[in-house]
Amino acid sequence: MFRNRARAAGFLAAAAVVGSLTGMPTAQADERPSDQELLEKCGNGTKTCVFHPGGQPDEFTGKRHQVGDFAYNCTSRKQRSSLSWSDTTGETNSVGLSMSATFGIIFKTTVTTSFEHAWMSSHTETQTTNVDVRPGEVGWITRAPRMQSVEGTYELVFKKRYKGHYYWYVPFTATGPTGVSNKSQLTRPMTAKEKARYCDG
Repeated sequence: MFRNRARAAGFLAAAAVVGSLTGMPTAQADERPSDQELLEKCGNGTKTCVFHPGGQPDEFTGKRHQVGDFAYNCTSRKQRSSLSWSDTTGETNSVGLSMSATFGIIFKTTVTTSFEHAWMSSHTETQTTNVDVRPGEVGWITRAPRMQSVEGTYELVFKKRYKGHYYWYVPFTATGPTGVSNKSQLTRPMTAKEKARYCDG
């Protein structure tokens, strides 16, 4: 029993020390800068600014959406339409700052080095896709980009105390394109309004 209490006391003491270093809630909690403010200081007053990934990138399929125009078939025969389109997928992050800043460059370098997989800030896909449209129907193309997400923590060590601490830690998540996507050709019957607008004019 005594040994367990001693261990618990030691853990609480260690946690208190970590809290004082990282800017976790203390008596000076109101002085804690925002995550955005801290990352903007990366390379600007810091001795080191390092991103520590929390694990392998997580890949998933992004939101499916229409690309290009509609193809209306007002004839009595099936028509093959060639729809040209261009679609760009960019990156986002949990703090809402541009990844072109110093902290973003550090993030991309770390991801490339750690996982031997380059991080893409933006990817544009341009194609001409054929879609077969039956008489009286409308066709279109949808695209769902494959995305990757990386979570981790920034460790910032300042040359001089910043807001009372030398060490600050910022949780961070970024999402970006992988460079591939899933595409589909879809059709449906035209509405009466569409027929009147595109076929009866």
